[in-house]
Amino acid sequence: MNDDLTKLTLIGTLEALEKNEFSKEELNHAYLGRIKELNPKLNTFLNVQESSNGIPAAIKDIICTQNIVTTAGSKILSNFLPPYNATVVEKLLSQGISVIGKTNLDEFAMGSSGENSAYGATKNPWDLEKVPGGSSSGSAAAVAADLCTFALGTDTGGSIRQPASLCGVVGLKPSYGRVSRYGSIAMASSLDQVGPITKSVADARQVLEWISGPDGYDSNCVQNGFTIKDLRFKNNLNGLRVGMPKEYFGKGLDSGVEKVIREAIKKLEDLGAEIIEVSLPHTEYAVAVYYIIMSSEVSSNLARFDGIRFGSGREDFGAEAKRRIMLGTFALSTGYYDDYFAKAAKVRTLIKQDFEEAFEKCDVIVGPVSPTVAWNLGEKTADPLTMYLSDAYTIPASLAGIPGLSVPCGFSDGLPVGLQILGKYMDEETILNVGEVYEQNTECHLRKPNIEGLEGVGGLGNE
Repeated sequence: MNDDLTKLTLIGTLEALEKNEFSKEELNHAYLGRIKELNPKLNTFLNVQESSNGIPAAIKDIICTQNIVTTAGSKILSNFLPPYNATVVEKLLSQGISVIGKTNLDEFAMGSSGENSAYGATKNPWDLEKVPGGSSSGSAAAVAADLCTFALGTDTGGSIRQPASLCGVVGLKPSYGRVSRYGSIAMASSLDQVGPITKSVADARQVLEWISGPDGYDSNCVQNGFTIKDLRFKNNLNGLRVGMPKEYFGKGLDSGVEKVIREAIKKLEDLGAEIIEVSLPHTEYAVAVYYIIMSSEVSSNLARFDGIRFGSGREDFGAEAKRRIMLGTFALSTGYYDDYFAKAAKVRTLIKQDFEEAFEKCDVIVGPVSPTVAWNLGEKTADPLTMYLSDAYTIPASLAGIPGLSVPCGFSDGLPVGLQILGKYMDEETILNVGEVYEQNTECHLRKPNIEGLEGVGGLGNE
């Protein structure tokens, strides 16, 4: 029975609890037992809360939790005990959710593979020699391995969607400003957004309703929270216009991934959608623009870790954090600001306009989340540019501030592939709706990794 409890979706868990099929104590006991068994292999959790007694959710360890160590995956914050909860955590607690543990991540959310954590790499539940994606590596792996009912991650340039794709789960980056960032340790303030990683699209919709809306602390947070409405699409997608950007299907896209994505788009067409080719002409500049803007904001935000207030010196920054701080400081320096940051900000506006023009022709835009499936641990660590290009399809939506959803759509070489569904600003409803209709008419999301049968032992977090 215990294993059956951990395989339930969030919605399934809520329904079963309402029918008194089991207690919250039994639910937590089942999840804690599974964490104890599998976390040594996967290194998903940096700490586990044995006293968890609500509906157990995992929280990315960059989101502040009162009196629970919050490290941001860095040695600098190894002993940081936040005196308050992030807004998203407070909102979840008010719904009867509890924090079962804090999940591993690339240091300060800087990474695409889960290998930049000061506490060791997270492993992919589908293959322990593969990366789970990043930076929300532990959150995605924990959901894929059924170690929590759902998880929260953060997405700055793809850090929810990309690990969700590589781990075969659902990941939602809400529109910028939909969810308060208060209490989420800042990486790049004009890009960061908190969102859910879940076992189903319906779960993501429910979590978004819980965590969205203003709190009086984040001035960029919109006044209206997300509310679940009557579904426009139920059994088919008749009347839906789906944009297919030609720039997302060129050089750099793995042929196996492309085949799976094209089959998924054909399925949308079979369900009644009209497929329209659209163009996002400034896509080729997105990675360069992102790394200038993001690293500039990183150099500003991480200046607070000066060895005075947080008790740890800058020598404790990892290599990737140092790289981005130096890049950003250079881009903001006198004589280079206009050539780099100011120019990148202008091109960002052009990328945003590309999406606005494309959405005049379609309701959603679809394509790959990642150009490849999960790669081997250590494969790209010596080549930062190759690593950065793994976010080529997720970065544009982050720069534009629009919502994006990753939905499992198949497998290539035995590893999961995610379909990315992008929507108009503040139109999470449509992408969730499309994702759910697709999910209900396919079966790949039902496949689970056989972690118990995998060989190998991962590192251990700072439990």
